[in-house]
Amino acid sequence: MPDAIELLKTRRSMKPREMTGPGPSPAELETILTIGARVPDHGKLAPWRFIVFEGDARVRGGEVIAGVFARKNPQATAAEIEVEKKRLTDAPLVIGIVSFTRPHPKVPAWEQELSAGASAMNIVTAATALGYGACWLTGWFAFDRDVLDGFGLKPDEKLVGLIHIGNVTKAGEDRPRPALSDIVTRF
Repeated sequence: MPDAIELLKTRRSMKPREMTGPGPSPAELETILTIGARVPDHGKLAPWRFIVFEGDARVRGGEVIAGVFARKNPQATAAEIEVEKKRLTDAPLVIGIVSFTRPHPKVPAWEQELSAGASAMNIVTAATALGYGACWLTGWFAFDRDVLDGFGLKPDEKLVGLIHIGNVTKAGEDRPRPALSDIVTRF
C-alpha cells in the first residue's frame, strides 16, 4: 500500500476504456464502500447511498441508458445507440453515488450534497490505494430523470456520478494541475 501523502499527491483519474478485469474482490469492494461511507456528515444524516454495477448489471444499466437515448433521439443510428449501451461496460466495476437531502435545522442541503461528493472522492481514493484505476464520471444520462428512474433512484435523489474501477492496462499521463499561486489567497 502506498504512503498516504504520496498517494494523494499522485492520484489521477484513469480512463475506463483503459481498464480491465478482474475488478475488486468482494472484500476489497466492502473496504471501498466502507471508506465511501466514512466522510464528513454533519448531523449524521448519511445523505448518500451506493449502487453497485458489476457483471451483468453493467450491461443492464447500459440497456437502460441506451433505451432512454433511443426513445429521446429517434434519429439516432444503431452505432450511436450501441455507444450508449456500453457506457458502463469498460471497467469491471461501476459504483453510482446517489445523493439526497433531508430538511434539517442545522444542516443545509448544500452541506449534505457536499458530503455525497466527499463520499465519491473517498471511493476513488480507496480504489486507487488498493491498486486499481478509478474514474469519477457523469454524462448526459447522470442528469436524465428517465435514466435515474431506470436505475431505481427516487424522485428526490440525484446521481453524483459513476465511479469506474478496474485494473489499468497502461500508465496514464497526468494533466496539468493549477499552480498554488493561482488558487490560494491569504486572509
